[in-house]
Amino acid sequence: MQQIINFLTRNKHSLLFLLLLLLSLIFTIQSHSYHRSKFVSSTNFISGGVYGWQHSVSDYFRLKKENERLLDENERLHNRLSALAIDSVALKHIDTLSFDKPYTFIKARVIKNDYSKIDNYILINKGEKDSIFPDMGVITDKGIIGIIENTTKNYGRIISILNSNSRINAGLKKSDQYGSLVWNGKDPNIVQLETIPRQAILKEGDTIITHGRSTIFPRGIGIGTIVNYKLNQNKSYYLIDVKLFNDMTNIGFVYSIKNSDAEEIKSLEKPNL
Repeated sequence: MQQIINFLTRNKHSLLFLLLLLLSLIFTIQSHSYHRSKFVSSTNFISGGVYGWQHSVSDYFRLKKENERLLDENERLHNRLSALAIDSVALKHIDTLSFDKPYTFIKARVIKNDYSKIDNYILINKGEKDSIFPDMGVITDKGIIGIIENTTKNYGRIISILNSNSRINAGLKKSDQYGSLVWNGKDPNIVQLETIPRQAILKEGDTIITHGRSTIFPRGIGIGTIVNYKLNQNKSYYLIDVKLFNDMTNIGFVYSIKNSDAEEIKSLEKPNL
């Protein structure tokens, strides 16, 4: 208490000046409509800024929930599109939309992503209890990521397309020519497409997609665009550099692709004994 008294005593002149200044401002604002309107405008500006800041902070903390909502919506849309997609040729001969396409999509979050090694893997937070099993393709909304290699009850391991053991059927969007998508271990943004025949007509910027030649990926999922190409030593096949649509160093959420017809197709591919 004594400290407060000492403070007031030491600063009595300054405090008296501030008090008189405050009183004069109050009387001026009350007696002049122009000053009163300016004061109200100023307080509105300040309070508006505070509320705007509070709104921005609230929006930031809602981002995680909003992202989860968008992922759920994307998962539903992927599945609806897969169910409704009908080949344009087949549509000419069939008068019903009661088709069940074999592909469904299961979202997951990436918990570990390697991209600086020769053989890179990605871990996700979904596994067998979520109907994720080996040999399922994995994509983002931009393009392919890899293939499920191994699973436990709660987790899955993806063999990334940035892996020397990765081999994925891929080809030109504008034709039925396809080859094997591989990685030379150099640039995480560039993969290689091999064994495209020399008869193919190529140009830089052409889109490369999955060609649906296996049970893993449906046809038409984006991979990237051609940035460079040349013929191999035998002059029979092209070696193509493909810039990926995905940034493989920055992957947050993915979708695993389940093909409900996979086992039936594989059974036909087995040789008869």
